[in-house]
Amino acid sequence: MNNTSDIGFGDTAAGIRVYIARRPPMAEYAELTQLKQLQSGEVTLINSACGNGWRKVFNVYAKLLFALDTKQFAFTRQAASWQQYRDRRLLQAGSDTALLFSIPQLLPRVNTVHIIAGRTYAKALLDAGLTVQLSWLNNEFAIDKFNRVLVCPYFDYRQLNNEKLVYLAQLIRTLDE
Repeated sequence: MNNTSDIGFGDTAAGIRVYIARRPPMAEYAELTQLKQLQSGEVTLINSACGNGWRKVFNVYAKLLFALDTKQFAFTRQAASWQQYRDRRLLQAGSDTALLFSIPQLLPRVNTVHIIAGRTYAKALLDAGLTVQLSWLNNEFAIDKFNRVLVCPYFDYRQLNNEKLVYLAQLIRTLDE
């Protein structure tokens, strides 16, 4: 199902949708008004142009995919490592992944997982009209199981370290229980 109000990078039918507050500061993405499927090498290009912060976002995203339950998700069957997945598949057509800069469109999609990166951004989305019922599990993680929405720390190694990444993967697994 293609939703024209999604703005960001990735697969139009993505089952894993991550929402972040800012887009890469590059001229070619400044006026983006739809979902753009990245091409091979484009993640590397963004990393080169935008620095370490964007490298961390893409790395954490790919690491999360490889931490997910393999019975629920097939990412580990598409590449030998999270690094290979990041470089060859992440946010491309058919990848089942999206990185969005727009408010989540909570259409009835049984297998879609919406992940909002950052508590502050989640609160801003609520103020902008996102209608979810978040249950805060602790200071950093929240869940709305009905709408399949999770809030986690920003996609950065310090904020979403390996231990918290495993916790997020466990929360995603509980959406289907």
